[in-house]
Amino acid sequence: MKCAIVRELDSLDRLVRLGENLNCTVVQGLDLGEADLPWKSLECDGAVFLGCRFPAEVSVCDLMDKGALIFPKFGDLPYNPYRPELYSREELMEGWAKEEDQSVDKLIYDHFVKHGKKDPDIVETLAERLHDHAIDDGLTDLLEGRVEKDGVKKVVAIMGGHSAGRDDSSFRKVAHLARRLTAEGYFVASGGGPGIMEAANLGAYLADLDEGELNVVLDDLAAAPKYTDQGYIEAANKVIEKYPTGHSSLAVPTWFYGHEPTNMFSAHVAKYFSNSIREDGLLAIARYGIIFAPGRAGTTQEIFQDACQNHYATFGEISPMVFLGLDRYTKKTPLWETINKLADGRHFKDLLMLSDEVGEIVEFIKNHPPLPSDGLKELV
Repeated sequence: MKCAIVRELDSLDRLVRLGENLNCTVVQGLDLGEADLPWKSLECDGAVFLGCRFPAEVSVCDLMDKGALIFPKFGDLPYNPYRPELYSREELMEGWAKEEDQSVDKLIYDHFVKHGKKDPDIVETLAERLHDHAIDDGLTDLLEGRVEKDGVKKVVAIMGGHSAGRDDSSFRKVAHLARRLTAEGYFVASGGGPGIMEAANLGAYLADLDEGELNVVLDDLAAAPKYTDQGYIEAANKVIEKYPTGHSSLAVPTWFYGHEPTNMFSAHVAKYFSNSIREDGLLAIARYGIIFAPGRAGTTQEIFQDACQNHYATFGEISPMVFLGLDRYTKKTPLWETINKLADGRHFKDLLMLSDEVGEIVEFIKNHPPLPSDGLKELV
């Protein structure tokens, strides 16, 4: 059967309600061992079962004869390649203790280093690719409003160095910027690590605080400024205990570069094995703009990747590129001048901004929504 419309199911309740017609349905990572389904009369032409567990009496071969495609469960892995949703900080931090990090996040990283990062076998490679595809799918569900039931999200990403401490002036400025953007209805995304990335998710999480209240939190966190410092996680936990119901934001990290503490202030964590997929995807979802705080090689790479996406309008539109840091981008590096020259003759030149002022940046983002590439004539 050629399926024009494919239904995706990741809950038993929705599956059972469909009755005996599962034609053109993707069933993702469900334990069907006790599902009350009419297995003998089940219609499943064009159905796809991703890592599902079936009752003992059900013949997988019979389902395949009816037109189903079965992706089996993998062996003993510390992650689920068919997971139906993004990670949460609680899930990734499960098992963590200050005496020893045995978190889910660390166990997956250790497995990746041993089996999957360098010269993985074909089974491990397939498992990683299926996992990252599942993260893509969960990310789409979140950004299109199906997870929080709040409509399509207006994503603004904030990039910057992972080595910036909580006592760094850039950390403080980014936290206030993310707070303001979230209060204005934007959905903040970061690269999911420490430093500037943590500041972005922190500011979004505490968007209901005023400027002075956020400064108090920042002063408290500065007691453990680096993620290698004793008390780093505990300081974040104290903030969460005091403010247990913060605003939602997104972290998009990777296991590729090494183990760093889970970003404690992001409600949703889209963590990937493949850094190339993660990098390009994070830039692509930031339709309402990207803010580049001071950073080094990684941030510089992201600047040119984003410029490339804007140059070619890769995803059908162009979006703001904001540089936070006059000193970094005009004195310590020539990046501002370089990107402006690259933008000559292109419409995204009008979407470039350089500033040190939080208020100016927020107003620029508000006044420069993404531009569809259809009908735009390139400048000469």
